[in-house]
Amino acid sequence: MILGFEQPRPRTPSRSLATISLALTLLLCSVMGYSEAPAPALTSHQWHEDLNFFATNLSVRHANAFHFIAREAFEKEVRDLDTQIDSLDADQIFVRMDQIANTIGDGHTYIRIPSDAPTFKVRFESFGEDYRLVAAAETPATRSAIGGKLLKVGDVPVERVRQLLLTLTPGDETGALRAVRSAALLKQGVVLYGLGISPRRDVTRYTVLTDDGRQETLQVSASPNTDATESGWLEAVPTPPLWLQRPADPFWCSHLTESRTGYCAFRSYKGLKETSKALRDLMAQHPDSLVIDLRLNPGGDFTLGLKYLVKPIRKSKSLNRKGHLFVLIGPKTFSAAMSNAAHFRQQTNALLVGEPIGEKPNSYQEARDMVLPNSHWDARYSVKFYHFAPGEENLIRPDHETPETWEDYREGRDPALNWVLRNVSPQN
Repeated sequence: MILGFEQPRPRTPSRSLATISLALTLLLCSVMGYSEAPAPALTSHQWHEDLNFFATNLSVRHANAFHFIAREAFEKEVRDLDTQIDSLDADQIFVRMDQIANTIGDGHTYIRIPSDAPTFKVRFESFGEDYRLVAAAETPATRSAIGGKLLKVGDVPVERVRQLLLTLTPGDETGALRAVRSAALLKQGVVLYGLGISPRRDVTRYTVLTDDGRQETLQVSASPNTDATESGWLEAVPTPPLWLQRPADPFWCSHLTESRTGYCAFRSYKGLKETSKALRDLMAQHPDSLVIDLRLNPGGDFTLGLKYLVKPIRKSKSLNRKGHLFVLIGPKTFSAAMSNAAHFRQQTNALLVGEPIGEKPNSYQEARDMVLPNSHWDARYSVKFYHFAPGEENLIRPDHETPETWEDYREGRDPALNWVLRNVSPQN
C-alpha cells in the first residue's frame, strides 16, 4: 500500500546546504539543475520503494505540502503511478514522479534531472506564445534554422508539446516562470522521451519556422550535459547586448562613461564576498547612477545579497537616490534574487525596471534535498513560507515595465537598460 511506510521525522538541515545547492546552479542551464547520481537499473520492488519513500517524505518534510493540491488528489496521483510503475521505464517513471512533485505548486519543489540525462545542444527561449531557437551547436543545419519559431518536436505540434511540458513546471507559480521552465526542458532527452514527445531519448527532431518563411528541420543527437557558454555555439543574436555578455561570470561590473552610469550583472551568489569587489571598485569611480541587473540570477542565499549589495548601496548618499538607482528584473529572477529585488524596493530608493518576476514573492521557499534510496534521484522540497511583498496580487511588478519582444532579442536591443539610460537623472 503506497504511503504505508512509517512516517519519518522531518530533518532540519542548515541554511548552508540550501545555499551551496542553489549557488552551484548553472546560469544558462535548466533552472531545475541535475542530481549527483544517475538512476541504475532497478527491480520492480525498488521502484515501488522509491515512490513510497518519495511520496511519504515529501508530504511530511515540506512545510505545507497541501497548500495547493488537496491531500486526496496528491495520494490519488501516487496510487495511479503505483499501479502503472511496472509497465514504465526509468525515464517515464522520472517524468511521472516529477509531475507529482510539481503538483505541490511552489518553484522549489521538484526532482532534479539525473546527471546522466541525454541533452541536446540547443537552447530555446519563450517569447509570448512562441519558443525560439536562440542558440545551438553550430552546424550547417543550425545556421539556417537559428532564430526559428518552434513548430513541432518530432511529429508532435508545439501546442501539445507546451501542454505536456507545463506538467513539469510548478502549478502554483506564475505563467511567466512556467514558460521559462518549459522552454528550458526542450533540450532534455529524458523529458521529451518520458512525456512521449520523442520516440527515443538520445535523438530528436525540431521543426522551426524562420522569419523569412522557411521550415527547417533539425535532427539532433544527445550529448552529456552542456550549455551555451561553450565554444562552438551559434547564437541568434550576432552582437549580444550587455546583459547577455560574459555568461560564465557570476558577478561583473562596467562603467558606462557616456551616461556616467555603473552597471553590474549579478548572476550568481557563488563567491559573492569576493566577486562583489567589482561593485566596490565601481563605486570608487563615483558613477552618477547605478544599475544592478538581476534578470539572469537563479538564486542562492539572500542574506549575502543583503550584506554585499543592498546595505552598501543603501549607505551611498550619491547613488541611493530616486532617478539614480535601478534594479533590472524579469521572469528568470528567482529565489534569493527575487528576495533581494524586494529588499532593494523596500530598503533603498531603487526603481525596478524590466518585466514581472516569475516567482511569487509570498510562497513556500528555502529548498532542502532528499535522495531516493534506490534510484538516487535528488528530490527538492520547501521548508519555509516567506512573505516578501505586500498586497493581494502576490507578484513583484517593475515600477516601469519594458517587455522584451523577439525583435528586440534578435536585434540585440535591451529595452530595460535602454529605458534606464534614457531616464537617468542628470548629475546634481
